[in-house]
Amino acid sequence: METGTAKRGLRRRDVDMTEGSIIKHLISFALPLLAGNIFQQLYNTVDSWVVGNYVSDAAFSAVGTVGPIMNTLIGTFMGFSAGAGVVISQHYGAKQYDKVQDTVHTSLALTLILGVVFTALGIFMTPYMLRLMKTPESVLPEATLYLRIYFSGILGLLVYNIGSGIMRAVGDSQRPFYFLVFSAVTNTVLDLVFVLVFKMGVEGVALATIAAQFLSAALVIYTLLRSENCVKLHPKKLRIHWDMLKKILKVGLPAALQMAVTSFSNIFVQSYINYFGPDCMGGWTAYAKIDQFLLLPMQSVSLAGTTFVGQNLGVGDVKRAKRGISIAMLISVISTAVLMVPVLIFAPVLVEFFNNNPEVVRYGAMLLRLISPFYVLCCVNQVLAGALRGAGNSRVPMFIMLGSFVLFRQIYLYLMSHFVSNTITVIALGYPAGWLLCSSITLIYFFTARWDKHRLVEDKPEETGK
Repeated sequence: METGTAKRGLRRRDVDMTEGSIIKHLISFALPLLAGNIFQQLYNTVDSWVVGNYVSDAAFSAVGTVGPIMNTLIGTFMGFSAGAGVVISQHYGAKQYDKVQDTVHTSLALTLILGVVFTALGIFMTPYMLRLMKTPESVLPEATLYLRIYFSGILGLLVYNIGSGIMRAVGDSQRPFYFLVFSAVTNTVLDLVFVLVFKMGVEGVALATIAAQFLSAALVIYTLLRSENCVKLHPKKLRIHWDMLKKILKVGLPAALQMAVTSFSNIFVQSYINYFGPDCMGGWTAYAKIDQFLLLPMQSVSLAGTTFVGQNLGVGDVKRAKRGISIAMLISVISTAVLMVPVLIFAPVLVEFFNNNPEVVRYGAMLLRLISPFYVLCCVNQVLAGALRGAGNSRVPMFIMLGSFVLFRQIYLYLMSHFVSNTITVIALGYPAGWLLCSSITLIYFFTARWDKHRLVEDKPEETGK
């Protein structure tokens, strides 16, 4: 039986997307998610800005070049997190609140286990992966130090991401945003204190990052413990529910594999960039930081679409799910196109924000103006892949993205660098080429296949445990 407090908690925080205005649901969900993602990107962006302006060019390149290594392990976990979010959203839409509880405790238990594994794995693999990327000797010591400190505190990032994913799965994207604002501000303050006051260099920005991540994790756990609805955390119930784990892995394992392999393949892409020297590495680092912000609107809308599709397929409303995907695509394309204009105009100024070395600015501005017009292609594969995962169909986007972002891109880079023209312009165009292939194949699949048949819930919803 529901209590009055529980009812108020559901009205106040959770959002049932199976009824009401589609565009209102998508925008109201995506906006705080977008703002939260912006603040999350500020972690490494602030690190890069501080070291680029107050430490050294080598430190700036070191912090930037480690991105593919960090993303390999983080991407693996984000796949599992996405799987848990889809399972929760479908059971929430079907009003199977006992199943939501089981998934919450299973996913958090799994996170604690993976946190220990990823910490050990990350610290151990750091020197080998940096060598694999052909990291210059001038950058290697600081890159190694930054990565090992970062991985020693990765549990905080994992706990925040799974906790915020749980809240978003039931429509609450506001509180994860508030927590990120707080932790991003903390990270910025600590960066400046550790670097400018204590002169700690790369070590200081790494310590500031993991401290801020643990703060955001603590806020998420506190919120789940205090929750009055179906995602409430009960520490004594933390265990693996094997039926829920099977559902999480059905969606999460393909997504984890796709994200991990794609990130790992970017280590080899980085090796092609590193070939052109520290100035090009610095320009690529600045481009990559701005690139992350350009991708945020489409990624936020894609995540909103995942939750929307999950909840509506949970109640079997395929028609409404399809309408939501069309609207999400429109929002994504318009917002990305609008954002590209100032980037194209002010590219040198944006790069100079991170590093004012003239050669770094030249490389970074060239990369921005070369690649950013192709971001509209990403809207297609991001929104449709999010919709497919929301439907419980995670294998198809995995195969398409691995084929496009890994296999095709590596073949392209090898052929171009060895037989056509080994220039930074030709190498950089490998990204738009992969996006075009991925979006084309995903569109064909979406309009020719039964992508909506992968429901994860039973036909008869449960009414207990709310």
